[in-house]
Amino acid sequence: MSHLVANAVLIPEIATLIRDGHTVSFTPSGVSMRPFIEGGKDSVVLGKPVDVRVGDIVLAQIGQDSYVLHRLIAVQGNTLTLMGDGNLFGGEHCDKVDVLAKVLEIRSPKGHKKPLSRGYLWRIALPLRKWLLKIYRHTPRWL
Repeated sequence: MSHLVANAVLIPEIATLIRDGHTVSFTPSGVSMRPFIEGGKDSVVLGKPVDVRVGDIVLAQIGQDSYVLHRLIAVQGNTLTLMGDGNLFGGEHCDKVDVLAKVLEIRSPKGHKKPLSRGYLWRIALPLRKWLLKIYRHTPRWL
């Protein structure tokens, strides 16, 4: 049984648990992290955002009440740039203190641990993403 909980309720609770030293598992929604995280299907395990580097997937607060689970693609001083793997352009900016958690693990619906890639090849394939994502969307998944 799955339950949808508003981000404005869920994310602050997740942040509190992580600050207290716990790890938290949840199933994110959306398609912005395809092909590495399938929204509504895969689950992620979040932990403290220790030693966050370019390539890590993080949960961050963007603005007052908006949250994203996206990959860190650039760091300039205290400003971070995030972008979903399934996005073709754009990105979000936040301060380092706005990073609430770091993805430690990704699991498929069957419980299989998925590789936690730093997405280097995917990032440099940005000009080809449109076509790669189109192929991915039309490829059957058996996992």
